Amino acid sequence: MDTSMSRVRVWDVPVRVFHWLLVLSFAGAWLSAESERWRLLHVTLGYTVAGLVAFRLVWGLVGTTPARFASFVRGPAAVLAYLKGLLAGRAPHTTGHNPAGALAIIGLLGLAALTTALGWATYNDLGGEFAEEGHELAANLMLLLVGVHLLGVLVGSLAHRENLVRAMFTGRKQGHPEESAQRAWAPLGAALLVAVLGFWAWQWNSAPQPDASWQTASAGQTPATGPLAALKSLLDDDDDDDKEGH
Repeated sequence: MDTSMSRVRVWDVPVRVFHWLLVLSFAGAWLSAESERWRLLHVTLGYTVAGLVAFRLVWGLVGTTPARFASFVRGPAAVLAYLKGLLAGRAPHTTGHNPAGALAIIGLLGLAALTTALGWATYNDLGGEFAEEGHELAANLMLLLVGVHLLGVLVGSLAHRENLVRAMFTGRKQGHPEESAQRAWAPLGAALLVAVLGFWAWQWNSAPQPDASWQTASAGQTPATGPLAALKSLLDDDDDDDKEGH
């Protein structure tokens, strides 16, 4: 490894908060996608993904050096050269995202935006089967790309002998000091976390009473707005079961 490199801050707090919130939101949305009962929770997480992507696009333009798209997005030639070097066991180390990883990230952001847009159209009865099938296809492609990304993280960690998953928790990895994130931007990261948690709390509090929601749904009408009504209903049902057991 280059002796001019040291352990430096690469990922600022907003990038790390964004990353793990996106992981949780996409995983939750995926797991709740096929259940009508969890549909409103699915919608809430979809809105969260959309908001996170919007934040990352802005931060990719004005954020710290490693977070900016201009610092890691490269053309097809650079991606191909990196992959060839990786196969040959001589891939160059990068402080931030490597060219192949950068391509995966751009793809994930694009698919996340497309998935949520088509999901919004489906939820609002716009676009018909085209929007619904497109939403499902985009989500499946995103899941596939997540798998490719995870494989790339594993290969990159082995090739460069550094734990890239840990780096996304700590924010630090081997790199050149001049290419590091000079500020952690912890207050902004905390604000992003508070905004997402506040949105979830607002959706929870605005959810309709479960009984009224499900009565409306059973009558063939659209339930009242409030994406966490399904979760409230499930919790209430569990409470009722516990009472009956006693």
